[in-house]
Amino acid sequence: MQSLPFFSISRCFSSSSLTPNLLRLKSLYKIPAHRRPRAIQEAQKVLTDYLHDTKNLPFTFAEHIGNNSLLSLIQIISKVDYSPKEFKGSLRRFLRYHPIDEFLFFYESIGVSYDKIVGFLPAGKMFLSEDCRVFDVACWLWGFGFPWDKLGELCKEGVFERELCELNERLVGLKEYGFSNVMVIGICLAFPCVLSGKCEDCGGLFDDLKRVFVDYDLVSCVEENVDCWFEVCKKIRIFYDLGCVKGEMGELMGTCKNVFVEYSEECFAQKVEFFRKLDVGKEEVGYLLLSKPEILGFDLQTPYISVSGVLKYLGLEENILRSVMENFPHVFGRNRLSNLPRVMRSLNMHKWFFCKIRNGDHNLLASYVIGSPEEDLDQHYLDNLLTIQGSRYHVHTLEKLEFLHSIGFAENKCTVKILNQIRGPGHDLKERVDCLLQCGVEFHKLCKMIRDSPKILNQQKEAIEQKVKYLCEDIGHSLEDLEAFPAYLCYNLEKRIKPRYSFHTWLKKNGLCTEEYAIPSIIATSEKNFISRIYRMHRAAPKLWLERYSNKELGQSQECLVNLEA
Repeated sequence: MQSLPFFSISRCFSSSSLTPNLLRLKSLYKIPAHRRPRAIQEAQKVLTDYLHDTKNLPFTFAEHIGNNSLLSLIQIISKVDYSPKEFKGSLRRFLRYHPIDEFLFFYESIGVSYDKIVGFLPAGKMFLSEDCRVFDVACWLWGFGFPWDKLGELCKEGVFERELCELNERLVGLKEYGFSNVMVIGICLAFPCVLSGKCEDCGGLFDDLKRVFVDYDLVSCVEENVDCWFEVCKKIRIFYDLGCVKGEMGELMGTCKNVFVEYSEECFAQKVEFFRKLDVGKEEVGYLLLSKPEILGFDLQTPYISVSGVLKYLGLEENILRSVMENFPHVFGRNRLSNLPRVMRSLNMHKWFFCKIRNGDHNLLASYVIGSPEEDLDQHYLDNLLTIQGSRYHVHTLEKLEFLHSIGFAENKCTVKILNQIRGPGHDLKERVDCLLQCGVEFHKLCKMIRDSPKILNQQKEAIEQKVKYLCEDIGHSLEDLEAFPAYLCYNLEKRIKPRYSFHTWLKKNGLCTEEYAIPSIIATSEKNFISRIYRMHRAAPKLWLERYSNKELGQSQECLVNLEA
């Protein structure tokens, strides 16, 4: 195995492609930028020679470790004074007197994430000779044909804890299904559980893979190398991760075998994410993509749609469409096709939409186009968009706007109004929406709540959780009350909500309040009107209120009380 090509190392240190790990290791400042790639190459050779000559590792494995442990090597380089002529000699002398943690280099070289290596390091040991079992397993797997730098996939799943005889038995058993060596390796890398012994239904999995690879002759469509089979197997694994049943998928996968070659793993992930936003079962998404594989070729990201145009295109009756538009005006207008699942959830029509797609109308996703350039254009929205793009904080504002579109709000006047009232970056807004969804609020009702009281998205996640908990658990109201009065979330829990509810409860308990007051009447009423109300119940009530629950509005409350007594 040769050292990393010069241009590959150069790319690692370019300003545009630094990984987070390399950004964190800002330790090569002593070496001029144009000399760093060459210094890395020289260090790899020195490390390889050190492991081979000094530590007696076979040269092939020493080279594997030396060439695939870049981040660990950078730490060593940073401790050595650099000069172009003396660097290699200086590094050799450093290694002679400063033994390295060989396990650190080994685990990085087999593909374990640098941030997670610490979880694999043996306590109190630095040299592979002190605990050579994991190294022996790695060498044996490499001898079978596994790529050295991908063995971390197996290590993370506990495969290295198995005995060699057990691993050999499992690999031989796989070949008995008719799989070639490279197919077996691809399967094991994508499904490490088959080697670790943690696979729940290995027999069903192997039956499916045999059906696809051998019976449906996928082998004739895939290049005979490990990387290609690993990619194919990772795409197949997506469907089992979605909940598809092992042993029942071979026929379905076999009939659409070409998609596992034609489309990238990223394409599979995008389509899964698109339909998962409809809040349907994971396994339903898996079966949809396998039964309608042409969906994988659709562009579901960039096209623009008219929401009313899509609903008409899907066959929604005119009278129903009018009713939907009256109830959900914030959803109608233009939006991106990528946001269509959330649009349907905002309309509470996601199940209807998914049934349409599942039952044969999936081609509508590719064939629909906006009827005319003017269809559903909102001039008010466009004017405000131009203003935003010319503003100083346009990046931050556009991020918030994109977030609103992503949860179903269209390009319309309502969205602009909401945009002007919400605060915080897009990721914070998403966290608050997710918090309310986790509290049990239905998606379409939450969108209505945001439409009616946008400032609920300005509350911190922790505050939202505490207020919902108090409403539902402490005072026994339901989420329906919250949906009817979303502004409840905008009031201070300790200074407004709790004091007023506590005092209201005390009034009822003592027979002073005989009427049932709704949440808005208790919470949203001004301090002046609140004092007036309890004064009518009992002349001494306002004084008791001030004594027990005085707050920042005390001055206003006392003035109100004086006026009432006068």
